[in-house]
Amino acid sequence: MNMQGKVVVITGATSGIGQVAAEKLAAMGARIVMIARDHLRADAELARLRQIAPGAAHSVHYADLSRLAEMKRVGAEIAAAESRIDVLINNAGAVFNQRQTTPDGLEMTFATNHMSYFVLTGALHDRLIASAPSRIVSTSSDAHRRMKLDFDDLQSAKSYSAFRAYGRSKLCNILFTRELARRLAGTGVTANCLHPGFVATRFGDGSGGLLASLFRAAKTFAISPEKGAETIVYLASSDDVSGVTGEYFYKCRRATPTNQAQDDESARRLWQESERIAQ
Repeated sequence: MNMQGKVVVITGATSGIGQVAAEKLAAMGARIVMIARDHLRADAELARLRQIAPGAAHSVHYADLSRLAEMKRVGAEIAAAESRIDVLINNAGAVFNQRQTTPDGLEMTFATNHMSYFVLTGALHDRLIASAPSRIVSTSSDAHRRMKLDFDDLQSAKSYSAFRAYGRSKLCNILFTRELARRLAGTGVTANCLHPGFVATRFGDGSGGLLASLFRAAKTFAISPEKGAETIVYLASSDDVSGVTGEYFYKCRRATPTNQAQDDESARRLWQESERIAQ
């Protein structure tokens, strides 16, 4: 896929694999539209993108993707500002040592890692279809393994574990992709997700307490952000996956997620619950 002149909307592009992916896609000719919360990091990344591809009008929109109103606002802003969107990359994610809730009453991991994907994709839905063939790429993780959604406790109010909340949110990403691909069938828009591997990035550093220390120690054995970003770039740009949809990838190859992640009834129910929450 020739990325020259393509418009790529991406979350989580101010550090880690999202930053690497944005810069690689910019170098391939894409115009990058970032969604970020930290102004200093976003401004620095925008300057880097303009050095990499000075002819492209790269831009940034600011939003807190843990808040429903912010998700909706920034999605509407981008849909109004962009005449076409060729690729949407849902990549922003976080993990929290202790249970926190958003002003909407949502558990923070669920809100940031799942609902932001759901709401932003919905806001850009029409623009993506109008721009077809186009692609939606969502960052999941093998942390979904051994996880099962509790639809009676999606907000982890009964009991909270940082790893369980994170793993369930990554399971949500795969189920969301599966149902999204089903709903987009025949539109020319594909939806795929991926496991980037365990990557040495800023991820988890701000989670607090023992969890942050565990992440820092484990990153000694992690792969580089450059390696972790490869599958994102592949799914966003390669002709090899033109027309491929509803799949889970690892190391630029199709992989098999768990049976829970392939449960179509859970995928439909999660979509319905997410619609209800987003109203």
